[in-house]
Amino acid sequence: MRIYVLAATLLIAGCGSSHHGSDPENINTMPSYLGGITSTTYDGSTDDLLTAGLGKTGLAAASAPLYADANNPTPRELRRNAIFNNYRAVLDIAANSGYGTLYGPNVNAAGVATSDEGKVAGTEYLAYADDGSGKFNVTLMVQVPSTFEVANACIVTGVSSGSRGIYGAIGSAGEWGLKNKCAVAYADKGGGIGLYTFDDDSVNLQNGQRATRTAAGKNAIFAPLLSDAERAAFASAYPDRIAFKHAHSLQNPEKDWGRVTLQALEFAFYVLNEKYGVLASDNKSRVVRLTPENTVTIASSISNGGGAALLAAEQDSKGLIDAVAVTEPQIQPNKSSGYTVRQGGAAVVSQGRALLDYSSYAALYQPCIAGAAGRCEALVAKGLLNGVDLAARQANAKARMVAYGWQPEAEVLQGAHALTNILVAVTYMNAYGRFNVTDRVCGFSFANVDASGAVVPFTAAARAGGFAAFSGIIGTPVYEESSGGAKAYTAAISPSTGVMDQGLDGFLCLRSLATGVDAVTGAALTGNMAALSTRVRAGMQEAQATGNLHGKPVIIVSGRSDALLPVNHASRAYVGLNAAVEGAGSKLRYIEVLNANHFDLYSSVFPQSIVPLHAYLFRALDAAYATARNSAVALPPSQVVRTQPRASADVPMTLFNLPALSPSPGADAITVSGTTVNIPN
Repeated sequence: MRIYVLAATLLIAGCGSSHHGSDPENINTMPSYLGGITSTTYDGSTDDLLTAGLGKTGLAAASAPLYADANNPTPRELRRNAIFNNYRAVLDIAANSGYGTLYGPNVNAAGVATSDEGKVAGTEYLAYADDGSGKFNVTLMVQVPSTFEVANACIVTGVSSGSRGIYGAIGSAGEWGLKNKCAVAYADKGGGIGLYTFDDDSVNLQNGQRATRTAAGKNAIFAPLLSDAERAAFASAYPDRIAFKHAHSLQNPEKDWGRVTLQALEFAFYVLNEKYGVLASDNKSRVVRLTPENTVTIASSISNGGGAALLAAEQDSKGLIDAVAVTEPQIQPNKSSGYTVRQGGAAVVSQGRALLDYSSYAALYQPCIAGAAGRCEALVAKGLLNGVDLAARQANAKARMVAYGWQPEAEVLQGAHALTNILVAVTYMNAYGRFNVTDRVCGFSFANVDASGAVVPFTAAARAGGFAAFSGIIGTPVYEESSGGAKAYTAAISPSTGVMDQGLDGFLCLRSLATGVDAVTGAALTGNMAALSTRVRAGMQEAQATGNLHGKPVIIVSGRSDALLPVNHASRAYVGLNAAVEGAGSKLRYIEVLNANHFDLYSSVFPQSIVPLHAYLFRALDAAYATARNSAVALPPSQVVRTQPRASADVPMTLFNLPALSPSPGADAITVSGTTVNIPN
C-alpha cells in the first residue's frame, strides 16, 4: 500500500476535462473547490477498494473486525470497518437471500458466482469540496480499479445513501462500477460522519480519527457554528448532547446534492487525466485525455444517493452525464398536480408529497402500529385516531397510512419503520430549517441514551470508532420537554397527555412545522411557530426536483412495498412530473418491483413478503451502460416485475424469485399517456 499527497498547484475552476480555447495542449486543471488530495494504492490482496481486504467471506462475518486499540483505531482500521458496516447496511448479507450466489463481491460483472473473494486492486483518492472556509467540507472520493481501460473509459457515481459517510455506496453503485472496470465517483453529500461532542470539543477528521476542534481546524468534517461561550453554556445546561452534520450544519445539504454529484464527476475526470494524461510541454502538467465525449458516465446510487443522481441529471449543464440508473430514489417533485398517477385504472389517493410531510405523518402513526399503546391512546385523546382497544387503534393507524399514500403491500413493514421515520423527521426538520443544535426546535436534541431512556455520554471507544459504526444520523432523539425531565423519545411523557406517548407533543409540533397548520386543529400557525414553519418549508422547497432530465436515458427502480419512501410520493410522482415537463422527449423508464422494499435486510425477516431489490440495481445499471455505449440499444420498457417471495428464510433465493426485466412486458407494462402514469395492479 502506497500513500502520498498530490500537490494542489493549479486551482482553476471547472472540470479537468474542460476545453480552454487558448491552450492548444488543453492542460488538465484542478477544480477550485478541491482541497488537498490524498491518494492510496491497494494491492487487491492485503487490502483493496471494494472489501478493504476482507473479501466476500470477511464481509459476511458475524461482526466487524476488532481494533488493535479500541480507543485509538488507525485510519486504515477505520476505513476497513466503515466498508464492512456500509456494505452490509445496503444488502441482505444472508447466504439464503442470495449473498454469494446472486450478488456479492465474488459474483462477477456477468452475474456468475465465482470462488474468488472479489477483492479489487486500484487507487483511491480523497478530497474535500469546500470554499476554503472549512465550513462545507463535503467529502469526495474517486476509486480507480487497476482494470480501468482508457480505451473503454467509464465513470459511475456512487453518492452515499441516507446520511452515510463516504463509503455509503460501496456495496451498491460502487461495486457495480469496480466490477465493470469503471472509476467510481463518490460523495457524502454534505452529510457523513460529522459527530461533534461538547464535553471534549472534539470532531471527526476526513480520515475518521478524532481531534479537538482547534487541532482539526479546517480539516474537520463538521463543527457547529457556535462561539466558545455558546458551546460552554449549552454543554452545561444540556450535558452529553451531541451535534452532527446533516442536522446541524445550517446548510440544508440536500439543496446541493445535485451539484455535489456533478463535482464528484469533475473530480473523477481530474484524477483520471492526472493518471492517464500525457505529460505536457512544461514537463509537469498533464494534457487532458479523457473527456465526457470519450468516457461513458452513469449517475447512480440508491435512496438519497439515487435522488442526488436524478438532481445531478437535471442540473447537468456541462454534459457530464450520459445515463442514470437508480433504485428507490428519495426524490421530491416540485409539484403534486399537473399529472396523474393511476394504479389498476384508478387514481391513487395521494401523490407527490414532500419527504418531511409524509415522514412527519409516519412519525405520528408508525409507533402505534409498532405496539406503543401510549402513543395510540394519546392520538385517540387528541382526535387523531379511532379505536376502543390497541388492535382497533393499530388497524386504524394502518388505514390512515394507506389513505395518506402508502401502498397496502407496505403494511407488514410499517411497525418496523417507526424508528427510521422518526430519525428522518427530526433530522430533516433541523436541516430544512437550518436550525442550530442549541435551538432544540420542538423540544428535540440528540444524544446517546441507556435502556431507560436517560441521556448518557458516548464512551471513548464509541467516539473513536464512530466514523466506521455510525450511519450519519447519530444518537437518539431526546425530548427535552418530557414530564419529569429529558428522556429518549421512546420513554418520553408529553405534558399535554400525561402518558408515556413517545413524546407526541414534540412530534405534533414537528408535523405542524412541516405543513404550516396546527397538527391537531388544522388552524394556521401564528407567531413563533409560523416563523419556524416558514423556515422549514423554505428549506423543503430548496430540495425539490424539476423533473426535467433533458432527454437523458434514465431508469428508476423502486419496490412497491417501500414503507420509508412510498412510491406514490417519490418514484411514481417523479415519473408523472417528468411526463408533464418532458412529454414525448422523455427517455425515462420506470420499473416497479413487487414484494421489494427500501431495506433488503427485511428479505430475511419477512421472507414470505419481501425479496431483495439489489439485484435490480445491477440490472438497471447493465441496461443504462449498454444504452450509453450504444444509443441504438434501448432501455427496457417501463414495467411491473412480479417477483416470488420464499416460503421461509431457510429457502435459498434463486433467479426464479427475481425474474429478469422483460423486453415485452405485455399486461405488466407501465405506460405514460400524456401526463397520466398507468401502473398495473
